[in-house]
Amino acid sequence: MKKKALIVSGGWDGHHPAETSKIVAEDLKKEGFEVEISTALDVLLDEARLKAFDLIVPNWTMGAMTGEQEKGLVQAVENGAGLGGFHGGMGDAFRNNTLYQFAVGGQFVAHPDNLKDYVVNIVKKADPIVAGLGDFTVNSEQYYMHVDPSNEVLATTTFQTKSAPWVNGTVMPVVWKRRYGKGRVFYQSIGHSPKEFDVPEVREITKRGLLWASR
Repeated sequence: MKKKALIVSGGWDGHHPAETSKIVAEDLKKEGFEVEISTALDVLLDEARLKAFDLIVPNWTMGAMTGEQEKGLVQAVENGAGLGGFHGGMGDAFRNNTLYQFAVGGQFVAHPDNLKDYVVNIVKKADPIVAGLGDFTVNSEQYYMHVDPSNEVLATTTFQTKSAPWVNGTVMPVVWKRRYGKGRVFYQSIGHSPKEFDVPEVREITKRGLLWASR
């Protein structure tokens, strides 16, 4: 039986949700998944329908969801559905929904200097999500985040900025995984635009992380 993934795509257009959702969907289909892309948050209200999905990928920067929508998503993860995603689509989504943020394990708060080149350091080299990959440079927004100390951090970046020098030297998680209830959660903070998935490490880490998170 094929695994099933739900990508919830929408929110702020500046993060190109349609295009980045398509990239993720293509990679999951190559791995044998049936993929459904929903552009409406009310899909999260259908408990029976959510039970059919092995993986849920929120790709909805900012935006707002109701308490009932939040409850539906978080309960699905608690019951064993995987939760995985990237950049603002998962890490800067639903800013008023703290239960959602609890499940994700972090929340975006700033990207000093905006788009810039920065180095991503692989720190847990034996983990299958990053195994065989070396440190790499990416041009993206370097996300400064409030993060859950219980996250299992797989990659980090060190801040050196002009616009927020008081955070210089701060080591910030870029890739992490965690558990929430019976569900597995994966997040990586790169993916401001579709072209960032042309970086082989970004695309591979995203794919491996989503596969790991899947039920």
